Amino acid sequence: MDGFSGYNQIRMAEEDKIKTTFTTMWGTFCYRVMPFGLKNAGATYQRAMVTLFHDMMHKKVEVYVDDVIAKSKEGEDHLVTLKRLFNRLKEYKLQLNPAKCTLGAQV
Repeated sequence: MDGFSGYNQIRMAEEDKIKTTFTTMWGTFCYRVMPFGLKNAGATYQRAMVTLFHDMMHKKVEVYVDDVIAKSKEGEDHLVTLKRLFNRLKEYKLQLNPAKCTLGAQV
């Protein structure tokens, strides 16, 4: 499964918004979410995903940046894993890109 717009879903800390300030002819603005191009954006997103799925990592879920793999040995277990994964994503208001998600693949 692929995270929709990856780290653009991670909100900037209030104290860090000032560090992303830019000025245009229409005014001065700052980012509310992590913008593309920050040196630590990928690492920050990875750390957020590992924190989010810490109890499932390497057992039921693998996460690499914005890619998430749910795994199980039995079909019924897989449905439970997917439900937990989707509930966790919903709880933290993270979205997946349905066009880049494959469900029910067997290895």
